[in-house]
Amino acid sequence: MIFRSLNTIFLIIFLISACTPINAEVSGSEFAETVVPKATKTPIPVSKLGVELEALNDLVIDVWHPWYGTPASLFESQVEDFNESNPWGIRVQASSLSNYTELYAQASAAVHGPNRPDVVIGLPEYAIEWRQQKAVLDLNPYVSDPLHGLSATEITDFPSVFWKQDQVGDERLGVPAQRTARFLVYNQTWAKELGFKRPPTNAEEFQEQACKANKSMLLDEDLQNDGLGGWLIDTHYITNISWLLAFGGGAQEGASFRFLRPENIKATRFIKGLAEEDCAWQSNDENPLNHFVDRSALFATASMEDLPDLARGFAKAGSRDKWTVLAFPGSERSVLVVYGASYILFQSDDPDQLAAWLFVRWLLSSENQAHWVNSAGLFPLQASTISLLADYEAGHPQWADAVKLLPQGQITPQLAEWRTVRVALGDGFNFMFRVDTPVGQVPAILAQLDAIVRDLNE
Repeated sequence: MIFRSLNTIFLIIFLISACTPINAEVSGSEFAETVVPKATKTPIPVSKLGVELEALNDLVIDVWHPWYGTPASLFESQVEDFNESNPWGIRVQASSLSNYTELYAQASAAVHGPNRPDVVIGLPEYAIEWRQQKAVLDLNPYVSDPLHGLSATEITDFPSVFWKQDQVGDERLGVPAQRTARFLVYNQTWAKELGFKRPPTNAEEFQEQACKANKSMLLDEDLQNDGLGGWLIDTHYITNISWLLAFGGGAQEGASFRFLRPENIKATRFIKGLAEEDCAWQSNDENPLNHFVDRSALFATASMEDLPDLARGFAKAGSRDKWTVLAFPGSERSVLVVYGASYILFQSDDPDQLAAWLFVRWLLSSENQAHWVNSAGLFPLQASTISLLADYEAGHPQWADAVKLLPQGQITPQLAEWRTVRVALGDGFNFMFRVDTPVGQVPAILAQLDAIVRDLNE
């Protein structure tokens, strides 16, 4: 009986203790109490633009572009894709103005008229001029919109030299549509035969290689080529501004232009001096880049659009020479000037503006940009697009070399007057070489450019 009673008591104690929590302190993370976080909901982005998506249905957006031929066909096919697939019911109408001059003239006449376009694919300096007429939409609210904008990652996917071209003061007057550049093209095989193991990295090395290429022409019995061999002179305004920037100068100074300054004098004397020493020469041929293919020039100047034609030229000539692209070497740095068209939106009502922005944002996708590179051979607008271009990169090594030069890129002047000043810059340098102006007259040429700019502005 006693043992039965004790057993009953122990059983009761055991049951009570089993139901009682143990308060002993236990050390060691493996015994730590697991805290289950409360479930949180991911916030749904809400647009700050104040437009209901239903208001976009059946809106018609007019887009004017400067392209013809293959680029126009590609763009129009992308417009068709957007019209068929966009979830908002937006319809885009594309109109080709055939070239930038006609585009600028017609868009300028229409900026405040009833038939103005919603989107113009034009040069950034156009947007600056139209902004002065209060016609251009500031895209900052659209780019930064939580629902319809671009994420921080998407923005940094653009090389900074592309993205900053359209940012003028506190306003974003456009976003990149196409970007290209002009380069020095360089015959690596011939340079090695001349004793140079690597491309020039500064102006002094450039001069040395160009002059040695000319001297090699004097060793044969052909007197007709004695003035050839160095740099094939080019006076395109982008080439000229590239040389000026490479020596620390440039065209823009604050809110105006100034060419007569020490850095520009040094740059212009350098390239004019090359010609006086027979280390640079000018061609009257319709296709001067053929001289680069046939080894009449160690250096020439070409745009990104020229690279496929140059590659075909080497293949047609049966040449096995290796060649590449270079930035313009100066006294302390090398420079690549990047330029091209942007998507510019005109002011209208809120639904139309949002519809136009949504179309532009769609065009900026990596997949759409990859189509443009494969068609036109220009820069990919985003770093992420390169991963989609492995086949193109493998077949176009000079294009791949060009993309690697982007960290050296600089933008064109952010002034509306650049539209006319760039023409004067090209004419001034062309005059300097055609008339064979002595190198000592370089300051006078730059002073005359300043006078022309003042007249244009007045």
